[in-house]
Amino acid sequence: MKQAMKQKIAYYDRKCCKMQEEKIYGEATLRFLYESKKSRRLRLADIFSHPLISKIYGLYQNSFLSRRDIPLFIEKFEIKMEEFCGHYRNFNDFFVRRFRDGARNIERNLNLMAGFAEGKYLAYEMVTEENSFPVKGQILTSKHILQNPEWENVFRGGPLMVVRLCPVDYHRFHFPDDGRIVDYYNLPGRLHSVNPLALNKKHDVFVVNERQVTILDTKNFGKLAYIEVGALGVGKIKQTYDFNQPFKRGDEKGYFLFGASTVIVIGEKGKWMPDDDLLAMTKKGIETFVRLGDRVAHRF
Repeated sequence: MKQAMKQKIAYYDRKCCKMQEEKIYGEATLRFLYESKKSRRLRLADIFSHPLISKIYGLYQNSFLSRRDIPLFIEKFEIKMEEFCGHYRNFNDFFVRRFRDGARNIERNLNLMAGFAEGKYLAYEMVTEENSFPVKGQILTSKHILQNPEWENVFRGGPLMVVRLCPVDYHRFHFPDDGRIVDYYNLPGRLHSVNPLALNKKHDVFVVNERQVTILDTKNFGKLAYIEVGALGVGKIKQTYDFNQPFKRGDEKGYFLFGASTVIVIGEKGKWMPDDDLLAMTKKGIETFVRLGDRVAHRF
């Protein structure tokens, strides 16, 4: 246990071309909930993953009192505020801050998929019942995640990318290509942490956590299953786009209110492949930090 308590989370920063150590928001609490014997004995992680707990916490983050937490958060996690715009009435306003115009560039080459979220990517060439994907100790398939027979068949054997958003990251998510929305459904569930500290101990997070699933029909990459996964402290997953309208590459799709969270994208077999560097790092068990709009995959 002592060794586990000292475990650090390292990731590869694609832009800087070097390994970085992640600064974990609420590290002591996460380690207690998911690593301590006492917490496991009392099943505290299951108690705190109840949506009501996150809803109550979200009420505080929406209150004017939470505004006082913003300066300390910026300083501790070295947020580059020159990249963002806006006036923040409370912590949730700050949490869903937008980039200033020009702060990020969206990949425009139609053969390349644009990064749809800014965070730490894991990428897999193929996901089938026989060849499932591990996510920090989890063994899952598109069947487990989608829980919809119609779409399970469409995406069986296709590529998959998982993007983990830390509390310090940009928490809006975007469309990776031009297209239209053909289906949407919600899968209610718990709100466990998606931090690797939790995933290493709780192996069914992406099955039991709340998920919102949108099926996209894109211009250059076929159909995509776009899944937002709720997590500990996430008061709400907000869809901001008009689903009745066609979308453009880079358009905002929605955002997560306070808490770490995850976006998963699954494709059709033979339509596209994640970029080689993302695949190589994933095979080593290392996440790659990718900025919004940077290329993440290529079509065949």
